[in-house]
Amino acid sequence: MAAVLFDFSGTLFRIESAESWLRAVLDDSEVSLSEPELIRAAKELETVGAQPGGANPSAPVPADVAPIWGIRDQTSELHRTAYTGVSRQVALPDPALHDRLYDRHMAPAAWRPYPDTAEVLGALRERGVAVGVVSNIGWDLRPVFRDHGLDAYIGAYVLSYEHGIQKPDPGLFATACDALGVEPRDTLMVGDDRRADGGAAALGCGVHFVDHLPVTERPDGLRPVLDLVG
Repeated sequence: MAAVLFDFSGTLFRIESAESWLRAVLDDSEVSLSEPELIRAAKELETVGAQPGGANPSAPVPADVAPIWGIRDQTSELHRTAYTGVSRQVALPDPALHDRLYDRHMAPAAWRPYPDTAEVLGALRERGVAVGVVSNIGWDLRPVFRDHGLDAYIGAYVLSYEHGIQKPDPGLFATACDALGVEPRDTLMVGDDRRADGGAAALGCGVHFVDHLPVTERPDGLRPVLDLVG
């Protein structure tokens, strides 16, 4: 393999827990909730799928949000509208907290790399393998990589909202291959979503899946990539 493309959320990085997410915003906003109320609100936010990078909705998406939910990663505006729309199903002390929650999820401090992320990216660079990040997302994730000291390993970022298309559209993977100067047949796509990331197979890329688990539960899920690259 000449190159490896990685998904972002659930593959290289994982968002903080819903409870940590809400707690950080409440602290920054100087808004207080009792501990039982905070835990209740965090669980409700998780149920409706309000946290980008977190759990998918297990409750129905509101009727006014449903038409854009499936295309939310095509623009930054759609992304914010979709996630704040589902978030507003949950009662919070101040309506402005829904936008502040959305803003928090874009902060580098809200994300943690998986334990073997730096190791695997470093090993790929040592082998001369090009690395790209291909993500369905509505905001610029580059500061997350810079803040965690991983930006130097990435040769190209291909983000859905910057191109107006989202995985599994093969066009997004083709853009990444072009940016790295590699052929799809010499490229491996690594992600956690079989439908979205599996779209790379239509272009001729190899595909490998990892489990979308909390950071503490997946210490070495990326290491098999090094064996696949050879």
